[in-house]
Amino acid sequence: MARISGIDLPREKKIKYALCYIYGIGQTIASKVLEDAKVNPDIRVKDLKNSEATSIREVVSKLKVEGELRTENTMNIKRLMDIASYRGLRHRRSLPVRGQNTKNNSRTRKGRKRTVGLGKKTVGKKG
Repeated sequence: MARISGIDLPREKKIKYALCYIYGIGQTIASKVLEDAKVNPDIRVKDLKNSEATSIREVVSKLKVEGELRTENTMNIKRLMDIASYRGLRHRRSLPVRGQNTKNNSRTRKGRKRTVGLGKKTVGKKG
């Protein structure tokens, strides 16, 4: 089993798709990594030679992936919240950040519906 950037890659998949299991690497970057490492993208992970795995590790180590990338993303969001920008306020309130409609949609971000303003009915005297 190949281990790159602390992630165990699935053995039966082609290396081009297996690299996508690493946070921060999509198919485009995976193709570039394999091109730089001079590795055939159609080889399965279980068929990788040690020299090929080492060359892939060296190329991936130059990229910002996994924990380092997650930390940077978290810090960017925290910075937006600290400077109280519009996007930061939306993050703080757990609402959609990129201008989506919230009247009917965005249940995932807002949570379940809560009826507002009905409270208890008052039973008693008239007038």
